Amino acid sequence: MRRLGLALALSSSAFLLHANDTAAERMKDATSVFREIMDTPDKGIPQDLLEKAHCIVIVPGLKAGGFVVGGKYGRGFAECRQGRAGWGAPEAMRVEGGSFGFQIGASSTDVVMLIMNERGMRRLTEDKFTLGGEASVAAGPVGRQTSAQTDAQLSAEILSWSRSKGLFAGIALTGATLRPDNDANEELYGRKLTAHEIFTGDVKAPPTAQPLISMLNHYSFREQTNTPVETRAKDAVTDNDANRTGTPTKKK
Repeated sequence: MRRLGLALALSSSAFLLHANDTAAERMKDATSVFREIMDTPDKGIPQDLLEKAHCIVIVPGLKAGGFVVGGKYGRGFAECRQGRAGWGAPEAMRVEGGSFGFQIGASSTDVVMLIMNERGMRRLTEDKFTLGGEASVAAGPVGRQTSAQTDAQLSAEILSWSRSKGLFAGIALTGATLRPDNDANEELYGRKLTAHEIFTGDVKAPPTAQPLISMLNHYSFREQTNTPVETRAKDAVTDNDANRTGTPTKKK
């Protein structure tokens, strides 16, 4: 009986937590989170990392309900670059579990992740993957530009940050799982779509996503019309190697 009562309490609490939460509302919240972070560049995501990133994941209001010991749950969106044409259509994502290095209690915190390479981008099309397991993750640095990245930051597929009560800081979301939010994707697009179709197919972004896409293009368009995607990926690896050794790379 105790187990049944606990299960009912968990399910009812989770339902109340998200009963009035729609995909469109979460998209507005994600846009606001990104705008507010970029409005404070000295305490935000370094511009050079945003320029190098292949994708961004924004989870507004990740919850850690008091009814679940250590339980964390959030719903947000992943945006990836669309070749040379700026940022593409969003994929709805779920984040569950994980250790954040601190207890955020029954309140909520905003989470932002940058996917730094093609391998990390491919993770977003999988049914589920674990940060710190299948995908390496490190706490991201804060400021206008990165001055000296650690080895973990240079090699990580994903860099992550959190914002709670006005404090924005890098934090490694070790053990958290990410997976597509299929229900929210269907709500956004009006039909069932896989993550692969959203990221690689000719899928038009819904109107509710346009403000976020416009903002991402404004802050980080990274247009390189004469450079193939494959070459840009190799250049990124070369730049990382140069950062490790302190050897400057030749500009083309």
